[in-house]
Amino acid sequence: MRKSLEKLFAHEQLTREEARRMLLGIAREEYNDVQVASFVTVFQMRSIGMAELQGFQDALLELAVPLDVEGQTTIDIVGTGGDGKNTFNISTCSCLVVAGAGYKVTKHGSYGVSSAVGSSNVLIELGYEFTTDADVLLRQLDQANICFLHAPLFHPALKAVVPVRKQLGMKTFFNMLGPLVNPVQPTHQLFGTFSQELSRLYHYIMQASGREYSIVFALDGYDEISLTGSARVHSSRGEQLLTPDDFGMYLVKPDALYGGETAADAKSIFLDVLNDLATPAQKAVVCANAGLAIHTLCPEKSLLDCVHEARESIETGNALAKLYKITSIN
Repeated sequence: MRKSLEKLFAHEQLTREEARRMLLGIAREEYNDVQVASFVTVFQMRSIGMAELQGFQDALLELAVPLDVEGQTTIDIVGTGGDGKNTFNISTCSCLVVAGAGYKVTKHGSYGVSSAVGSSNVLIELGYEFTTDADVLLRQLDQANICFLHAPLFHPALKAVVPVRKQLGMKTFFNMLGPLVNPVQPTHQLFGTFSQELSRLYHYIMQASGREYSIVFALDGYDEISLTGSARVHSSRGEQLLTPDDFGMYLVKPDALYGGETAADAKSIFLDVLNDLATPAQKAVVCANAGLAIHTLCPEKSLLDCVHEARESIETGNALAKLYKITSIN
């Protein structure tokens, strides 16, 4: 660790293999909390390199509990977090909407670190039971079109960094890593990132993977399509700037996306969206993100048609039905 820290403090970057070995060592608890915190904070002071991010990704996928979905086409919708916006659980809600529209979703997520309530927090509140049991997860995927991979269960080696992350209470490179280390490595992914620089890094990494993807960075800092302004989207098919009008939506105010402070607040908003009782802004932003996910799966369809499919998933009750189904299969 000392030699690696000295290298980093000298403004040098780790190679992909060095980064992999460092994270394997952290996961195996070879270093104390002070050393880990020092290592983590280096990347608060300078940008992470592509080789470093790939090396960290390699290590976490190597250590992850696998889940084989038997060649099925699935998508994950996930943001890095760390945007400091404290929105409601837009990505997780969008996953249920996409499932309700008839597409398969393998959602990977965890507790909130830099926001009040993460995807795992709200799902616990909704009655979902986390598991690594492949039979249960595949039945959920078959019958409800969606299953949830709770990151602490699928990445047990990372328990070593939980205290450090909680005490730091800010975004770290683990926020950057989370969306990249879904153990399924789904065929399609919709990422939200908290910076344009990270969007570009994801773009290069996903290009090398050969999988289909869309990567979102809202120009006002959100790690999702927020409809509070324009968003830059990198995808397998190129780059574009999307405005609310491209989704058939109006501009929304940031405070309309507030997620509250507790899991109970998050649950209330979540159920309002799926019951079609949400505010117009809440419904619109979920439909926009779910629509972009469907468009990532089906680029031959127009974005507006994909948004319409998302809206129908809510209005017909299909999205809500998928929630009831996954919470009943265990």
